[in-house]
Amino acid sequence: MPPIDFTTEFGQRALKRLQDEQVIWLSTTSPNGTPQPSPVWFVWKDDRVLIYSQPDTPKIRGIQHNPHVALNLNATSSGDDVVIFGGTAEILGTEPSSDKIAGYQAKYASSISGLGYTPERFSADYSVVIQVTPEKLRGF
Repeated sequence: MPPIDFTTEFGQRALKRLQDEQVIWLSTTSPNGTPQPSPVWFVWKDDRVLIYSQPDTPKIRGIQHNPHVALNLNATSSGDDVVIFGGTAEILGTEPSSDKIAGYQAKYASSISGLGYTPERFSADYSVVIQVTPEKLRGF
């Protein structure tokens, strides 16, 4: 499958949002097929989305059952600026940890601190790395 074309006007807008947004919705499916959307923190790195999760969560179990996922960025209050990616998720294990990813730390340092975490403690609690490779882009 060809990579997503980020050179179009819409592609450029979607890429900027991947770089700037604080939350993306990760939709997995439960083993019985029920959609399981979860708002998550993320970082765009090397043409992939990295998400950090606590172990043994519904999203982890969903990915283990079916690696096909959707990523949605929030639309405007009027329903415009819709950005939806389809892709494949992979559970990488515990590396690279979030405290070692400069972009993740820069993006979420104040939020992590606001939750009463140090970067190291957050990394220990949210120790499972999910990598999503976007394969399709749609929206308007």
